[in-house]
Amino acid sequence: MDDGWSGTNFERPSFKEMIKDIEGGNVKTVIVKDMSRLGRDYLKVGYFSEIFFPDNDVRLIAINDGVDSFKGDNDFTPFRNLFNDFYAKDTSKKIRAVFKSKGMSGEHLGEPPYGYMKNSENKKQWIIDEPAAEVVRKIYDLCIDGKGQTQIAKILRKEKALTVKAYYAQAKGLPLPDEPYHWNENSVVGILERMDYIGCTVNFKTYTKSYKLKKRLENAKENWAIFYDAQESIIPKEQWERVQELRKNKRRNTKTNKQGLFSGLIFCADCGSKLHLATCKRFDSTQDHYRCSQYRGNTGSCTVHFIREETLKKIVLNQIFQITAMMYDNADEFFNLVAKQQLDEQEKEIQKKKKQMAKIQKRIIELDKIFKRIYEDDISGATSHERFLKLSAEYETEQKDLQKQADDFQKETADFDRQQTDFNQFREIVRKYVGITELTPMIVNEFIKKIIVHAPDKSSGHRVQKIQIIFNFIGEFVPQDEFIPDKKEIPQEYL
Repeated sequence: MDDGWSGTNFERPSFKEMIKDIEGGNVKTVIVKDMSRLGRDYLKVGYFSEIFFPDNDVRLIAINDGVDSFKGDNDFTPFRNLFNDFYAKDTSKKIRAVFKSKGMSGEHLGEPPYGYMKNSENKKQWIIDEPAAEVVRKIYDLCIDGKGQTQIAKILRKEKALTVKAYYAQAKGLPLPDEPYHWNENSVVGILERMDYIGCTVNFKTYTKSYKLKKRLENAKENWAIFYDAQESIIPKEQWERVQELRKNKRRNTKTNKQGLFSGLIFCADCGSKLHLATCKRFDSTQDHYRCSQYRGNTGSCTVHFIREETLKKIVLNQIFQITAMMYDNADEFFNLVAKQQLDEQEKEIQKKKKQMAKIQKRIIELDKIFKRIYEDDISGATSHERFLKLSAEYETEQKDLQKQADDFQKETADFDRQQTDFNQFREIVRKYVGITELTPMIVNEFIKKIIVHAPDKSSGHRVQKIQIIFNFIGEFVPQDEFIPDKKEIPQEYL
């Protein structure tokens, strides 16, 4: 009676009903067409036919297989069960192969996520579902604006945006759930992490260990099959990548539940830890400051790295203003200056690594020679085989580590050679904020990737502190006086 259910699944509704009847003493005989109709898992079929049915005084008859438990054991029955299991396994392999082929060709394997729907004219194609897509865009904008998943969920609830489940229920004309606007953090996180929204098809994100186990497990990212430009994007790629960076740097609220404008973006130049915002209800807001999380009043692992938020606001605002002014004045000259500064810095790093790589390549060649020598010693009996196995394992591990370093270096060199500074993306951000007079979380998150704070230097008798600002897309940029236009020369509409 369980039509459409797999024989490997013993949670079939009618099968469970039959088992319940047997346990209630209402069944004396079970008749099946053949043993495969009982199930296709030889372990569980064996349990029911050899343990459960005899314990409950139930007679089992499999007509086509000539099985009748009242006539004694059939020695061939366990083999039949095993063959039935093999059949299920073989079918599963074939189905997996078909899905693997579809997935590797870039075809969607699942249903479209919230924000997309199937094209009525071509079911394999996803198109944007505009009402849902608007909510997706809002979630990403709120994240760029400095809001966490809990805050985003609260905003969506307040604005009465239908949850994913409620939205689909409404689209199908079904009754809405009890709390149709109750967004939770997990739903928001799921939307913020999906690559599908930048136009990708992402296959094989989950897997099962066996055809007998239905639980799906998270697949390692390197095993995913990602196909770009598979459908129209809802979120620009640059915005999606920025959101991922922001989510890596979790923002920590103070005890007074205040979050700094630069929280999650400031790092210590010496220990690499984040700088946390320190504030107090009795403080004037101008006293709010950031300090290294590893500093504990001279008892921590790092020295004090301290900067007031108001001071940092002025520094960042001034530098963003200078950059937007330079872009307006002479975009080509600005680009050349950015490229030169980046290349000069990268060139120094590449030269250092080239020296390291020469040593690594030399050692890899030496290890090849050592392998050959100890192999010859093993063959000739000059050294014991156990000694050979131990040495070869050690050398092989060392060579693998060195080769990985070499591969990583080649990737960095390729990136350097391609000079992938996406100036146009930065230009679009600058155009939005020419002549800004005040910083907002969205402006900071769109412009700033990282801020590095150095310890103050008081050797000159004055407190001097170096602050490095790393911008999105162009990296660290130091404005030079000869390229900074006079503020008065910029048309009023840009100020």
